[in-house]
Amino acid sequence: MSKILIVEDEEAIADLEKDYLELSGFEVDIEHRGDVGLKRALTEEFNLIILDLMLPEMDGFDICREIRAQKNTPVIMVSAKKDDIDKIRGLGLGADDYMTKPFSPSELVARVKAHLARYERLIGTGVQENDIIEIRGIKIDKTARRVWVNGEEKNFTTKEFDLLTFLAQNPNRVFTKDELFREIWDMESVGDIATVTVHIKKIREKIEYNTAKPQYIETIWGVGYRFKV
Repeated sequence: MSKILIVEDEEAIADLEKDYLELSGFEVDIEHRGDVGLKRALTEEFNLIILDLMLPEMDGFDICREIRAQKNTPVIMVSAKKDDIDKIRGLGLGADDYMTKPFSPSELVARVKAHLARYERLIGTGVQENDIIEIRGIKIDKTARRVWVNGEEKNFTTKEFDLLTFLAQNPNRVFTKDELFREIWDMESVGDIATVTVHIKKIREKIEYNTAKPQYIETIWGVGYRFKV
């Protein structure tokens, strides 16, 4: 069953859209605030997002921009604004469609079905999603080489990214500093083990809430490091 997120501050409109979509066999969740809707859109898996333009805390344009930076999920933007400039801007930010209020709920359902079918065809014809690792608030996009921590993107150097990805791909396994050096730097350590320690420290500064009490990369004293899940 396809899962749809409605981000709409007018409860009556959101409820009406939800009723029609559920009658058509969709699973539907509603959020009334822009910032909360964005968080769910980025951290949960939805097949399609219906996004109002004017929202409290964060508008639909900014939400659409953030979603497109990380996901290819179809987005239908809805608004009472009839100006072409708003439609052009919304579509330019990556929205798949733009509907002007008021509109028929049955038309919305038809457009939802059309966009879902189109997206499934694209996926089926070889358009592959990025290779992504997600562990307790950390999202690592191996394809794009990008990292987000609780929805906030963090910048990593090449070796920091490689080291974090390697540990995250091998959770709960302890690696010595020598093993990590050989794996990431592709050479024998020859006295350069401190390089691993420095990189672990920098990674922790970017992903840990409290570096003194790391929740992700643990130090196993006398042995090495382990990524805990």
